[in-house]
Formats: sequence, C-alpha cells, structure tokens
Amino acid sequence: MSKIEILQVGPYPAWDEERLNARFTLHRYFEAADKAAFLAENGAGIRGIATRGELGASRAMIEALPNLEVISVYGVGYDAVDLEAARARGIRVTNTPDVLTKDVADLGVAMMLAQARGMVGGEAWVRSGDWVTRGLYPLKSRVHGKRAGILGLGRIGYEVARRLAGFDMDIAYSDTGPKDHAGDWSFVADPVALAERSDFLFVTLAASAATRHIVGRSVIEALGPDGMLINISRASNIDEEALLEALETGRLGSAALDVFEGEPKLNPRFLALDNVLLQPHMASGTVETRKAMGALVFENLSAHFEGRPLPTPVL
Repeated sequence: MSKIEILQVGPYPAWDEERLNARFTLHRYFEAADKAAFLAENGAGIRGIATRGELGASRAMIEALPNLEVISVYGVGYDAVDLEAARARGIRVTNTPDVLTKDVADLGVAMMLAQARGMVGGEAWVRSGDWVTRGLYPLKSRVHGKRAGILGLGRIGYEVARRLAGFDMDIAYSDTGPKDHAGDWSFVADPVALAERSDFLFVTLAASAATRHIVGRSVIEALGPDGMLINISRASNIDEEALLEALETGRLGSAALDVFEGEPKLNPRFLALDNVLLQPHMASGTVETRKAMGALVFENLSAHFEGRPLPTPVL
C-alpha cells in the first residue's frame, strides 16, 4: 500500500525526519526553488501538512491542496495557519501544547536575569581583558523583590509567574478576566495599567488578530525608562517600530526578545542597541522538548489517518 503524502513546510531534527519518512511520503516544500510550481505538481496527492508554528499554512497553500485533511503544527502557536480557510473546508488543525511550556518559561526568566544582571556583557568583559585593564564591571539591577507583570496568564504565563514567585517578586497579570489558578497574584485588566506597575513585563499571550500590537506605544511608555520588556510569545504582539524608538531614545529601559518580525532577518536597528538582549527564537530549543514536539506532530498525523481522536486538536 502506498504511503500517505504529506507536505513538509520546513525542516525538522533528524530524529523526526526519520520517523515521518518511515510512515509517510514527505514532499519537502522548503527545498523547492519554485514553490508555486511545486504545489501545482504535487498538490493533488497531498492529504496532510506538517509545518512549524512560525511557518504555518497560508490560504494560498491550503487552496493549492484540494485533498488536504489535516495540518499538524510543530509548536504551540498556530497564528500563521489560516484557520478560516481550514475551517471552511473541514480541515483539522493540531499543535503541540504543554510539552514546551516549562522550557519556554525557563528561557523567559533566564533572559530577564541575563539582561538585568548584564551577564552577556559581563562575559565579554572577562574575555576581552577589560576586567584586568579597566577593573570591576559596571553595577547592574537586582531582580528579586521587584514588580513583575505577566501579559497573558495561560500555560506559559502561569509557569513564568510560578518561577518569579521564587524571587519574591510582586506579581500581577492581565488576561481576558481573573484566573482561578492565579492565587494571590493581582489581576489588572488594562495592559497599560499592568505596565505602569511593572519593573519587568513578560509577554506570554497567544497571538491573534485581536492581540496584534497589543504592546504598543502606550504600554511601552508606561513601562518606562527603568522597565524591561521580555517577549517569549510572538513578534506580532509587539509594535516593533514603537519598541525600537523607545529603546533608542531611552523611553524604555531595556528589552529581552526571542522573536522578531521577519525573523531571522530582524530589523538591523536592533543590532545597534546595547539595551536589548537578542535570542534566535529558541525558547523551546531543548533536545527533550523538541523530541516531545516532534513525537506529537507525528502522533497527530497518525491518529488522523488511522481514525483515532486527535491528541491535541485546535480545529
């Protein structure tokens, strides 16, 4: 019996490629020079898409696959998938929640610590010989006991807040409403008000059309010249132009960012700043988590084509 055909939108680690290739026939879209021609040639036989959160599946891609049944996303975010196009055709969509939650939270807290304590610059100070020639490294800011704001108290936001509690931080959050699992953390409905009462503002909410640029000029300015913005969600949640202007002029103290518009080709203005920590979209980038994510992508595809309930459905 011939294997089911899957469109592979982007590369995966070798262990995932091997497992997927054993079960399915993969059409490697990301290697095609002429992608429209590639879809025209192979589209009729493709019944599933295996993609990554930041790559998604556009309406044009979905429309080029007349027999598409399921889209399996490697990642918790599915904002790059055209859900309306999928819903209109009854196409199932899955993602990989939970398995990456704690690693993403870990990196968010690590970014806060690294930026507040100047750890990247501190290492350069040692390696360059400045410690010998220039003496002690300039003083930085403490973290413990400060005020933290969590914009989006979902799975990841909750785990970030739980970690920050260990630093005796004063924790508040914004969401669509108060959350039962928030305990004694303060609910602040307005993101601007949350930023005003925060030294560190973590952006951890899911991305959607409704949240696009939710962190705009007013939120950034409310966080202020002593505040730090940490984004481990999606780039679209932040107005990058407003963020860059605030960082360049000192109206925002600093930022720690794992995601960018147009990544990996981020705005070169970021590279000229010394008050921003830049990470290559690696919040879920541990061997353990990536293996679990890949297994869930495979299991969602297999479950669909075997007629079993999907482990982690979105649609």
